[in-house]
Amino acid sequence: MKKRIRKLAGRYKLIDQVLITPYRSYGTHSHLYIKGRVLDNEPLKITQEANFFKTIKTTYKQFDTFEIPEAKVDLSLPGKVQTSTETNAEGYFLFEDEVKENLAEHSDEEGWLDYDLYYKGPMGKKTELLEDPFTGSFLIPHPEAEYGVISDIDDTILHTGVTSFLKLRLLKNSLLTNAYDRIPLKGAAEFYQKLHEGRDGTPNNPIFYLSNSPWNLYEYLKLFLDHNAFPKGPILLRKFRTPFDGSIKPEKPHKQKEINNILQTYPNMEFILIGDSGEHDASIYTEIAAQHPDRILAIYLRSVNHKKQMNRVRSIIDNFETTPVLMVESSQEAVAHAKEHGFI
Repeated sequence: MKKRIRKLAGRYKLIDQVLITPYRSYGTHSHLYIKGRVLDNEPLKITQEANFFKTIKTTYKQFDTFEIPEAKVDLSLPGKVQTSTETNAEGYFLFEDEVKENLAEHSDEEGWLDYDLYYKGPMGKKTELLEDPFTGSFLIPHPEAEYGVISDIDDTILHTGVTSFLKLRLLKNSLLTNAYDRIPLKGAAEFYQKLHEGRDGTPNNPIFYLSNSPWNLYEYLKLFLDHNAFPKGPILLRKFRTPFDGSIKPEKPHKQKEINNILQTYPNMEFILIGDSGEHDASIYTEIAAQHPDRILAIYLRSVNHKKQMNRVRSIIDNFETTPVLMVESSQEAVAHAKEHGFI
C-alpha cells in the first residue's frame, strides 16, 4: 500500500527493487528480437502446494505492477555483442538490431542462445538489484529445420473456456487456478514433441506459442508449458489494455501481427498453424495461408463445444482448398494426419 501511495504521489522517486523479466523470443544468426519488462516488484512465486487464497494473492501480484519507465538496459551476448535500449512508459523494452557477429555459433544444439541484461536506470541508496546480471534466452532455429510450428495456447493446448458465458470459465481457469493444476489437453504435449522432432527425430523444428493473454501472465504460462513438458519455444503475448488506455490500438489482431513477423523473420521456412475453433483462429489462419500458399503446410483447429462458433468456422474452412485444414476432436487425430502427410 505504501508503494501504491508513493506511485500516486510521484513516480519512482524511490525504487525498492529492480526486477527484469526477459521474455523467450526469437531471432536469426544476425538479427536480434528480444523483449522484456523492468519492474519495481518482487519475483513472482508460484508454488505447487499453494492453496486457493495464495493463488488469488499471486494472481493479484501479476497485475499489481510498478513499472520503471525510461530506464536504460544493457544487453550483452556471446561474441562481445553489446547494445542498449530504454524502457517505455510501461516498463517494456525491445532490442531489435542487426549484428555482424554470427550468433548461431554460440547457441546450443536446439538453437537457444543465452544473454545477460544489466539495469542502468535510476537507483536509490536502498534499491536492491534482484539479479546482476539478469539472464534470458532467445531462439535461433537450426538451418536444417524441416518446418516451424505456430500454436495458439488458449483452448488449443490448455483448457481455458474462452467461449464460456461471459467468459466466466476463462476468468476462473486463468486467474483463480494454480499453474501447476492447469490440465493440458490430452496428448497435446506429446504431439508437439513429435512435431518438434519432425521426420528425422532431431529436435530442430521451432515451436512458437501465441496467446491473447497479457504479458502479466507470462511467468504463469511459461511455468505451465515447462511443467507439462511442452517443447521450449518463444512465448508471444500482448500488452494488457485497460478501459482507460489511451494508446492507439493495433491495426491488425495480435496473432496475425505476430505470425506475419515470424514469417518475415524466416522467409525460407514452412509452417504448421495450430489453433482452435473458439475465437478467430480459423479466419486469421486461412487468410495467412491464402497470402502465403507455398509456406503453410497445414492448419489444425481443435474443436470446442460451441455450436454457433463451430458453424461459423465450418463456413470458413469447408471451401478452403489452398492449405489442408483439419478440425480435430483429439490430439490423436492430428497425429494421424501429420503421419499421413509426412510431418512426423
